Amino acid sequence: MKRTRLFVVAIVAMLPLMAFAAKAKVLKIDFKNPIAERNTGGSQFDIMSLVQGTPNSVTLLTYVQAIDAAAEDKNIGMIYMTPENVSAGTAQLEEIRAALERFRKSGKPIVAYCENLGNGSYYLASVADKIILDPASESMITGVGSQMIFLKDLFDALGVDVQLIRHGKYKAAGEMYTRSSASPENRLQNEVLLNSIWNSMSSEIAASRGFTQEQFNEWIESLEIVHASEFKEKGLIDETWYKDEVDKYLCEQNGVKKIQEVGFVKINKYASKLKKGSRKNKIAVVYADGEIVNSGSDADIVGSKLANTLRKVREDKKVKAVVFRVNSPGGSAQAAEAIRHELQLLRAEKPVISSYGNYAASGGYWISAESDYIFTDNNTITGSIGVFGLVPSVGNAIRKNLKVNIETVGTSSHTDMMSGMRKLTDDEVEYVQKQIEKIYDDFTSLVSNGRGMSKDSVDAIGQGRVWAGADALNIGLADKKGGLQDAIDYAAEKVGLSKNDYRISRYPVVKEVSLFQMLSGGGSDDSEENLTTSVENQPSLIDMFPALYRMREMRNPSMMLRMENVIEIK
Repeated sequence: MKRTRLFVVAIVAMLPLMAFAAKAKVLKIDFKNPIAERNTGGSQFDIMSLVQGTPNSVTLLTYVQAIDAAAEDKNIGMIYMTPENVSAGTAQLEEIRAALERFRKSGKPIVAYCENLGNGSYYLASVADKIILDPASESMITGVGSQMIFLKDLFDALGVDVQLIRHGKYKAAGEMYTRSSASPENRLQNEVLLNSIWNSMSSEIAASRGFTQEQFNEWIESLEIVHASEFKEKGLIDETWYKDEVDKYLCEQNGVKKIQEVGFVKINKYASKLKKGSRKNKIAVVYADGEIVNSGSDADIVGSKLANTLRKVREDKKVKAVVFRVNSPGGSAQAAEAIRHELQLLRAEKPVISSYGNYAASGGYWISAESDYIFTDNNTITGSIGVFGLVPSVGNAIRKNLKVNIETVGTSSHTDMMSGMRKLTDDEVEYVQKQIEKIYDDFTSLVSNGRGMSKDSVDAIGQGRVWAGADALNIGLADKKGGLQDAIDYAAEKVGLSKNDYRISRYPVVKEVSLFQMLSGGGSDDSEENLTTSVENQPSLIDMFPALYRMREMRNPSMMLRMENVIEIK
């Protein structure tokens, strides 16, 4: 009798473990959370998120590390994903898809289900062993595109003058204010860029699905894939099932009768259980994410703040190597130089490996070009080695429309040259041009030094031209194709650390704050451990609209290292 009782107790004690194993059998990725580069810790006040009920973001590294861990986890048998609502940039999609591909190669299946498919969601879904689409789907795959807005005619009607002074025939960031249509150089670089990105995406899709890239593009061009049945006929998907049929399939695959018994574990919960590694050594991942500015909120890259963070990383003896994650279209030349200078001091003591996200262009390239090694995704937008300055003049508009006259009194005829009330004279344009030429010369020099190229070679691929990561590799702007995890692995190998010998530390560190603290501006601290944002630094209404934001930038003219291309995959 005693033996029987002990046996029963042993079985009961095992039940929780068995239940946990069953629940952890399917890693579920629903992509409801936007994919972010870094964790803001709730420190940024986002009124639109509150109004719309937008879910909190999950970092790219969280996604990638969780998927890679699941590939080796015996408790995870498959991935079930619903990528329909994925919100991510081109390079982020590429890195998540690469992680899913690694999972699939481990011998475990991936099942993808969508009610509707678009360019980005299908790009992710195409890696799956089985793609299921709702029979009543209203899917649309059209390739990638970019729209450019030009405001010159509007400004002319208002009496607003904008002078664009630049070095680089491809440096098109200011053209929207000074032209009515794209320059030939701008149109060319956009065509090459978009074709390169789509070539990378469509080739991966075709390889995974067993049709040719030419066939795929022909179906898109001729609008042959509309209904779910046509997606299946062409081989883009495997099944057209309703949700109850999908649930039945998942139950069959996992040996249960009800979908509630499948035992899903969501990716963010699964990621929170992953082992962190040794505390003795650290690989620092430093994020340069956003616009490069001299001052601003934590949503931007504030030059002095990031430089201070880099200094602290340099002084931390536990940090053995640094991965500099760049996701920036650029911005202020002065702020970029402050970051680059501090990064070089860091590089003198520790290896600095750069990893490029969706953008690493202009100022984003300036700050990282002298890294020890550069990883880029095929779909990264990089380069844009050029400089520009915008000088707006609203004086005529005020006189014409408001009947207000403006007079200037000063000690020289140039005291009001940057007031925005009049156009620059030819001498003043030349003065600004000299500043721009100096910055461009510095830019080509640092790229020449960092990439081991002649200045003439840098100039030939510079002139403000943007490149897709795949092309950047071919012309020497980066060293190897790979994502953030690849850069981390390379950095660890560089300093002789195995996987369990180090812990990843992310910078800048942001402390969680309450809604009350955000609204009141409390809890702010300039230390690395608590980089929060007070309410006075929060974006205003003007920040919500890109064109108005650019107008705000023009109020304080400065030399800009920035690219204008914004490409979203829907």
